[in-house]
Amino acid sequence: MKRALSSLADCGMPVQSIPTTGRGTATDIARDAVERGADLILVAGGDGTINEVVNGMAHSGVPLGILPAGTANVLATELGAGKTMEQAAECLLACTEERIALGSLSMGSGPPRYFLLMAGVGLDAEIVYDLNLKLKDALGKAAYWIGGFRKLGSRLPVFTVEVEGRAYQAGFALVGRVRNYGGDLEIAPTISLFDDDFEIVLFEGESSFRYLKYMFAVGTGLHQRMRGVTILRARSAVFPAPADPRVHVQVDGEYMGTLPAKVEIVPRALTLLVPPGFRASRLASAQRGQWTTSPTR
Repeated sequence: MKRALSSLADCGMPVQSIPTTGRGTATDIARDAVERGADLILVAGGDGTINEVVNGMAHSGVPLGILPAGTANVLATELGAGKTMEQAAECLLACTEERIALGSLSMGSGPPRYFLLMAGVGLDAEIVYDLNLKLKDALGKAAYWIGGFRKLGSRLPVFTVEVEGRAYQAGFALVGRVRNYGGDLEIAPTISLFDDDFEIVLFEGESSFRYLKYMFAVGTGLHQRMRGVTILRARSAVFPAPADPRVHVQVDGEYMGTLPAKVEIVPRALTLLVPPGFRASRLASAQRGQWTTSPTR
């Protein structure tokens, strides 16, 4: 991080470095920076830290840039911003400002939680809930795979997803704003940060062994035509209270609680710095994959 900040200073962009002091503190730091008139906020951290910062600067005009770190920086992978802080800093001055939508998660009577990347309901959120943090610190992304394999042999609670007046049943639902998932996979095949909707991918079934087949199909790109997988485009989705209260929810890799919940698109809610050419590459890729944007089973 020191080398990245030194590189920015050499290019005429001096940066004030403010460390977080615990979970949730990045939101207050970002909100205070906006109120003090910051003209740019950079996040040196993973997707969870980025999510906290986004919740402190949503609806402001201050642009957000990233210096990737953390266990699996999905946003950095999605943007192609470089795998290290130094690489990201080098391309930062060439980045362009883009006004993009955010997702909003509402649960109970509290304020909504904004998310930049995705919301997960069911299996992946249960893995996040049960995650061994010491194992995560030691093994990184491998800790999530270990957590997933530990679910083999168990039965997953099934829940309802209501999208545009139609009800679906799922054991895992991904409400995506980006294609990349966990740094290694692409589950939502055509979504872009520039779109004003979600790509919602629903996986049916309660057998954990069935999800092993799903993940293999995701890894090979075959899940888009797989029986039991439904892909939708929508601006909102409702998850009513299920019969089994143990259906968990995560956003951007951070645990949020259990159903019921609702997700909605909030247009033009954040200014994000993106590498040059990113918009053109996403538009071209979306045109190649337009066949997947309608509901499939």
